[in-house]
Amino acid sequence: MSAKQTIIPVFVPHLGCRKDCVFCNQRRISGARRPVTADEVSAAIMQGAAQTPSGARRQLAFYGGSFTAIPVELQQELLEAARPFLRDGTLSSIRLSTRPDAIDEETLLRLARYGVETIELGAQSMDDHVLEQSGRGHTAKDVETAACLVKARGFRLILQMMTGLPGDEGGEASMKTAQELIALMPDGVRIYPTVVVKDTPLYDLWKAGMYQAHTLEAAVELCARIVPLFDAAGIPIIRLGLNPTEELTSGGAAAGAYHPALGELVRSRMMLNAARELLRDVPPGSAVILEVPQGKLSQMIGQHRGNIRTLEREFALSRATIRENPAENTIICIAKPGEM
Repeated sequence: MSAKQTIIPVFVPHLGCRKDCVFCNQRRISGARRPVTADEVSAAIMQGAAQTPSGARRQLAFYGGSFTAIPVELQQELLEAARPFLRDGTLSSIRLSTRPDAIDEETLLRLARYGVETIELGAQSMDDHVLEQSGRGHTAKDVETAACLVKARGFRLILQMMTGLPGDEGGEASMKTAQELIALMPDGVRIYPTVVVKDTPLYDLWKAGMYQAHTLEAAVELCARIVPLFDAAGIPIIRLGLNPTEELTSGGAAAGAYHPALGELVRSRMMLNAARELLRDVPPGSAVILEVPQGKLSQMIGQHRGNIRTLEREFALSRATIRENPAENTIICIAKPGEM
């Protein structure tokens, strides 16, 4: 997403959802408690426009529910509320989130007429067993079919995936999902490690000992393997981890991988893993200097200098020093053996 484009979010919790996924409680996740109205869409656009500079590109985003699965009349009512703002330039475009099994040719033609530019599909997994265990109500083939239709009609495609879902506690299905989503060539992805949210079937399964929660550490380690796959494919990751809300922070997130800076933790772990490869053959007792690209210093150091301590311990280093090197675009290592 361009830094010059502002998102004006409108949440439509549970509107159009054909299934109650085991992990989902949109009221707690989004903070929204009731369906949105056309008047509220108009008000949100005017408020968002007033808070952004003149000339900024503004995109209305319908988040939360399965937009294209709600009654067509209501879809049109909400989209119609945005039409005047598209005509006068207040809005540049519209994006929305929906289910893979709620996309067809007729739906896409309608969305195009109303100025929708970007469609986000909640794939969540490309493993049918995981999808079934999670109560998704669609298949991996549905994801593939919908993604191809969206791209063929010229929309920007964003895919969402989750890690740590029931049936994927070990992460193998998540790695497979990442690879299969890359093959669909989306314009961006969102990665959401599973959070056990209160008042959901997953919370009940977790309380009963029938589901092992995806821990923060497990999510960070797994995502540190997944993110490089998307990076290498040139696919932007536009969100990693749930957006923090008061509901989740104050206890709505009962277990799982909920952290307000999850993306930073993952990037820091990726730097640690890269440093481990560089130091594999460094003799014990060495003092090393790791030079990192500009702006990556804090990621390499880690929270509370955790990466430095880990490297010094794992490789029996006498000292590990981290510094920026603006001339480099990757990590390099300078070792000084024998300094015990």
